[in-house]
Parts: sequence; C-alpha cells; structure tokens
Amino acid sequence: MKQILVTGGAGFIGSHLCERLLKEGNNVICMDNYFTGRKRNIVHLLNNPYFELVRHDITFPYYVEVDEIYNLACPASPVHYQFDPVSTLKTSVIGAINMLGLAKRVKARILQASTSEVYGDPIVHPQQESYWGNVNPIGLRSCYDEGKRCAETLFMDYHRQNNVDVKIIRIFNTYGSNMRPDDGRVVSNFIVQALKGEDLTIYGDGTQTRSFQYVDDLVEGMIRMMATENFTGPVNLGNPGEFTMLELAEIVIRMTGSKSKITFMPLPSDDPRQRKPDITLAKEKLNGWEPKVKLEEGLKPTIEYFRNL
Repeated sequence: MKQILVTGGAGFIGSHLCERLLKEGNNVICMDNYFTGRKRNIVHLLNNPYFELVRHDITFPYYVEVDEIYNLACPASPVHYQFDPVSTLKTSVIGAINMLGLAKRVKARILQASTSEVYGDPIVHPQQESYWGNVNPIGLRSCYDEGKRCAETLFMDYHRQNNVDVKIIRIFNTYGSNMRPDDGRVVSNFIVQALKGEDLTIYGDGTQTRSFQYVDDLVEGMIRMMATENFTGPVNLGNPGEFTMLELAEIVIRMTGSKSKITFMPLPSDDPRQRKPDITLAKEKLNGWEPKVKLEEGLKPTIEYFRNL
C-alpha cells in the first residue's frame, strides 16, 4: 500500500485520480485550497479510512511522508488563471519548488501535470514533445503558459542536480464529470449553454480546432506514467481526434436536444488556432496507452452530470 499525495485533489482531474488511486488500494492524501477545487467532488470519499483531506496552499511548504506525489495544483481554465495571474504563477513555480523539495527530502517519485499550453499557438501540427512551442511571454495567458514551462524546467533541474525521480506529462483538453460549470472551458460552456437553452458562444469563426480527451483516459495515462522506470518525459497525454469548435457545438446541441443557436464573438488574445497531440511517445513508453473513449461516448455522462447539477 503506497502513501500518495495528490495536490489539487479536489479539482476536476484530481478528484477522479484520487478515486482511482483508492480503488487500487493506496493511502491517498488529497490537498487543495479550494480556489477552483470543490469539496463536493470528493465528499463521497471522506468515509474511506484510507483517504485524508488537507486544506493547504502549495505556495507554502508542506511536510509529510509519502511514496509518490501527483502535482496537479493550479487553476487550469483561462477564466480562473487570469483572475489572479500572480497567484497562478506562484502556484506553478513556488508550488513546484515546494513539492520538489518534499520529494527530495522523502525520496518520493513526483509527477508534474503540465499542459499542452506550453506549446502556445503552435506552428507545428500535430505537436510532438520535441517542439519547443510558440508562446507569448507577456500576454494575458502567460501566467499559466510560462508558469507551467518554468515548472517543467524546475522538475528537470531537480532531476539532474538532485537526482529527484520526476515524471512530466503534458495534458491536452480534457472533459468529464466534476468540471465546474463556470470554468470557461469550451466543453462545459457549450453544455451549460445548451441545457439552459441559451445561444452557444463561439469565439472566432469556429474553424479553430481542439482535441478532446475523456478524463478516465487521462487518469489511466497518469498512473501508467507514474509507474514507468528510467523515463522522465515530458509525454503528451491527449486524444488526437481533432474537432473544430463549430463541429463540437453542433454535436452538443444534438446530444442535449437543445434548440440553442450558435453566436460568434471576437477571438481572445493569444488563443491557439490548432491543438492536437502526437501521442507516439505515449504509446511507446506507457504500454500502448491511447485514448479509448470517443467524443460522443464521453459527452453522454458529462452532459448527464451537468443536467443533474
């Protein structure tokens, strides 16, 4: 039985990860400061004797004996990470230093939940891990993009300098239950608008693309990455199925049975035109991992989750 710390454990992805780790027979410490995470996501786990909930901000040191650390703490949607950009940067950078320091002290293996945003508005398509990205360092999204890029740097420097056992994953657009209805991400936005009978808002002309990964596929990839030997990453975890915003909007309207129309708004600053992962490395290093859940298959339970909120 491993002792595992999940920072950001009450968030969308973290809550699913905590549940899976408990099912596999681990002791799980879930840490969150509830900036974007919510207790409702993990309240059903509180009676499990192997689950511990800690309210803590990772920009302050934390001391505990653990075998593994999944570092997920950071607001991940533009609405939330731009609300307090300095805090977002602190969470990515100082939080990474604190968690790496903990991993160094207790000799724990640590996984960094990085992001496809490190590629910025890519001029290489699809994106491979060898691509260094096209990021605006002083834009509205920079607090998140550059914060995550700096965290990757810290992870590799702690690995090279202090021999810390690190893993880096780059998460592409992910959706599923426990997403916040107000997080501003396209899947939750479209579903909430459709269920309310409001117009679906597309920014730009709707031809920009994203690749959508169901949360269960991501969690499987994270656990496989943590179990690898002699491989630090970074590795892309995403679904290479590519959809335009217009296609996604039409699918959501059809699946919700909504009478909503589609409206168009100006494209936000530095919004990427294309986003699609090359997952060749993940397939090779993670025992043939690849997403199993198709978009409409994953949207069905996601829509039901929002319908029941």
